[in-house]
Amino acid sequence: MTEVLTVNKLSKSFSGILALKDIDFGARQGEILAIIGPNGAGKTTIFNCITGFYRPTRGLVFFEGKEITNLKPFQIARKGIGRTFQNIALFKRMTVLDNIKLGAEVLLRYGLFSSLCYYGKARRIEMELRERIEHEIIDLLEIESIRHRVVGTLSYGLQKRVELARALAMRPKVLLLDEPTAGMNLEETQDMARFILDILEELRIAIVLIEHDMGMVMDISDRIVVLDFGITIACDTPEKIKNNPKVIKAYLGEAK
Repeated sequence: MTEVLTVNKLSKSFSGILALKDIDFGARQGEILAIIGPNGAGKTTIFNCITGFYRPTRGLVFFEGKEITNLKPFQIARKGIGRTFQNIALFKRMTVLDNIKLGAEVLLRYGLFSSLCYYGKARRIEMELRERIEHEIIDLLEIESIRHRVVGTLSYGLQKRVELARALAMRPKVLLLDEPTAGMNLEETQDMARFILDILEELRIAIVLIEHDMGMVMDISDRIVVLDFGITIACDTPEKIKNNPKVIKAYLGEAK
């Protein structure tokens, strides 16, 4: 499989405190790569460095073979890296459909006059966008019945699904999911795992997943990166990770 995203010797310090040290991994097209580790291990910091919210202290990030380390967040999004957040970041007073459409704003490029008058290219692009969202993303995530609902009236699990839909509206080639099942009950977690697998099957993109639910991680991941105090201690298949002594000690608990 083609490696779409590459993280090379990534390090990040905050006020002299080292949060990440020499992180190396690559995400391949058509696979789910999970990143796990105890709280404070640096998982979300990796996502923030990849997407331009943080500037790495050292190291490089490559997307499709080209360095993107110092690009701004909107430039990285335009290239094809979408993400969700650990805490829901939706506009609660807007509808589901309007929230999803906002995810595609970085892709819209037309002149000021066309935009103000809403005609010609601007109108055509907006209509194409709406059609794609309604016939692809909304159907894929099974949110047809709530597309005109105000987001703030939805359950937590549905709001997480809407946030996932918004990330997909960006047409990402790499999808970064930061704890997509955090705060969910068992049924919602199982639904989210199913949707992630459906996205992989339908779109064949690279999915990088930060998740604490070890059952879900072991079930759906192709490979797993394990962090401990900002250092990579393992990167392998779920079966090998499950039996790795370093991982058992740092994260899964000592074997008895």
